[in-house]
Amino acid sequence: MRAGEDALAERLVALLRGVNVGRANRVAMADLRALLTDLGYFDVRTLLSSGNAVFSTTGEAGPAYAAERVREVLAERLGLRVAVVAVSAPELAVAIAQNPLADIAGDPARLLVAFLPDPADRFLLTAMTERDWAPEAFAVGERVAYLWCPEGVAKSPLSHALGQALGDRVTARNWTTVLKLRALAEDTCSPIPSRVPTP
Repeated sequence: MRAGEDALAERLVALLRGVNVGRANRVAMADLRALLTDLGYFDVRTLLSSGNAVFSTTGEAGPAYAAERVREVLAERLGLRVAVVAVSAPELAVAIAQNPLADIAGDPARLLVAFLPDPADRFLLTAMTERDWAPEAFAVGERVAYLWCPEGVAKSPLSHALGQALGDRVTARNWTTVLKLRALAEDTCSPIPSRVPTP
C-alpha cells in the first residue's frame, strides 16, 4: 500500500428496494456480501435482511455508478431485479444532521428517510411539500425525503403519495436503521488491500 492510499478510500451505503418482503425478491445477506466483494469492494457489512450494505471502494466513479453496478450484477447472478440506491457516508451524515422532523417524531420506527437516486428527484416532490399532511409531516432534504407517520407506515397517506410520485425510484428506511447504517459507515475494520480491483 502506498503512503496516503487510505485517503483514497470511500465508504458507500447501498440500499436495495423491496427485498426479502414476503416470498418475492429473496436474497441472503451472505450472498450480497459475496457479490459486493467479487465486484472489488472491501470491508463489506450488511445490516438486517432488508438489503442494506456498507462497503469501501477506491474507485472514483461515485455512488450512482456503484448502485448501477450492484443492480446489474444482482440481475445477472441472482436473477434479482430491484432498484438500488447508493449514497456516500458523508451524504448519509448530512441527511441525518439536517433532519427537520427528528424533534417531533416520538417513535423512530415511524420516522422514515426516503433515499432518492438522483438529487434532482426532489423537485418531483414540490407539490407534496405544499400540502398539509397533519397529523403526518413531510420535508425534503438534499438527497432524501423525511416522512413522519405517527399512525403507522403501512396505511400512511403520506407514504402512499411518495410512492405515487417516485414509484420504484425511491427506497426508505426507518430512523433506527439509518442511524445504524451511519455507525457501520463510520466503523471500518479492514485495511485497504494492496491490490483492489477498481470498480
